[in-house]
Amino acid sequence: MNKNSSVSSKFSRRSFMLRTGYTVLGTFFIHPFIRALGLPDFTNIRQNGPASKYTPSLKVAFVRREEEYGMWWPGQVYDGKTALANYTEQILETGRELGIKIDLQSKPIYSIEEAEQWIKKAKIEKPDGLLIVLLDRQQHAWPTANMAIDSKIPTVVFSPLGSSFTTNTSNPSRKDGVFICSTDDFSQPALGMKMIKAGARLRETRYLVIKGSERKDAEIQKLGMKLRYLPAQEFIDEYNRIPVNNEVKELASQIIKNATGIDGPSTQDIYNGIKSYIVARNLLERERCDAITMDCLGALASINISLPCIAWSKMNDQGIPAACEADIGACVTHAIVQYLFDRPGFQVDPVAETAKECLIGSHCTCATKLNGFSNGQEPYSIVHHHGNRDATAKPVWKIGQRITVADTLIPREYFDPASEKVNPIKMLISAGEVVDNKSIPPSGGCVVAPMVKLDNVDSYLDYPGFHQIFFYGDYKRELKYFCQLYGIQPEVI
Repeated sequence: MNKNSSVSSKFSRRSFMLRTGYTVLGTFFIHPFIRALGLPDFTNIRQNGPASKYTPSLKVAFVRREEEYGMWWPGQVYDGKTALANYTEQILETGRELGIKIDLQSKPIYSIEEAEQWIKKAKIEKPDGLLIVLLDRQQHAWPTANMAIDSKIPTVVFSPLGSSFTTNTSNPSRKDGVFICSTDDFSQPALGMKMIKAGARLRETRYLVIKGSERKDAEIQKLGMKLRYLPAQEFIDEYNRIPVNNEVKELASQIIKNATGIDGPSTQDIYNGIKSYIVARNLLERERCDAITMDCLGALASINISLPCIAWSKMNDQGIPAACEADIGACVTHAIVQYLFDRPGFQVDPVAETAKECLIGSHCTCATKLNGFSNGQEPYSIVHHHGNRDATAKPVWKIGQRITVADTLIPREYFDPASEKVNPIKMLISAGEVVDNKSIPPSGGCVVAPMVKLDNVDSYLDYPGFHQIFFYGDYKRELKYFCQLYGIQPEVI
């Protein structure tokens, strides 16, 4: 490998980090700056559950023959020692940036016996993922990769040019639990590492589900995500205990100051929405949860307590997955989008627009940092919920912006540990472009309503799914990779 290819790989990896909005500074150092300036601190809400304390782990090994390459691929022209040094540096640096614990084998795996011992040890240690870097195409190289894939530990196989033919990659590429990167571009294994982190965080996430009258804990089988059900009355009681104090007024002032205008809601409506935000913060801390959802219409629609539209908008802006209407599939998709792409999603009711042949995503709570957590807000106004009550933020989606649409479908048997898992968990995936923001009113429906033209979709009247997540960026391919790595069945529409 020459120096130029190493530099190119590093820039590719950094481009991936920038493209997904990843930032170390934004995560660790924003609080002191805000406090020092005396500004209202919306970042004081944070994850408090298992995901907030968990450090993902990745077991890494290089694979090659111990002797010289000779005539067999990658051939004597390939500098395997330099490649090992370059990729080691990039793996360790990416691990530091992502906050992943890297367990790197000190020397390459030189034989099938060594491969068997390494994988046996991995099964005992149970890391969150394996990264196999192939510096060879011959002998035990692909058998080692296939053993890693068959271990049932999520596996990233990095196969730089010279280490595979399509005859090597064809069969393993059809298996679940693997992401094969057949490229010299290190941005792909960096993506694989980030997918391992996202999958581990998803598994460790505990969602607070505010619904009904029963307190209980559950788990989504296969994904591992935890659910802590809390009676809706506890949200109501906490809301009624919170006064309109200086914190509420300061946080409301920040929302009002940054808005382009207010159309309908009173200052008290905004205060009430901020009270819901503080309730959510308190409950996440008390229940040790990382994310939140609520049967908001079922619990609050008939009483004089603010629907948590502003609260959910601000939490999604801050990297706290917050889903509407206690929809568990939407909960999963929110978390995947945030953990993998460092940006919030918008949970929608899908509406066909037949004159323009488009899909409208319609709902009343939408994040404003659609470009990513470390970037600025899209312009937004403050309006009433479509029920002509309470306050919510109405951001303007950027015309011409590429977006992805994702919807996770979880069969009921995955909520019952004793049930046989017959049907797969699926993810419906589309990509397209924002063409308009519908005005609500004069049209009816939920007040945030971007209209999108989707790629290769002919009929919108029967567009599948419900409560899909819209989010900025064309990440259709990356979601397909993630689904294969974690045994989710992707359906690209």
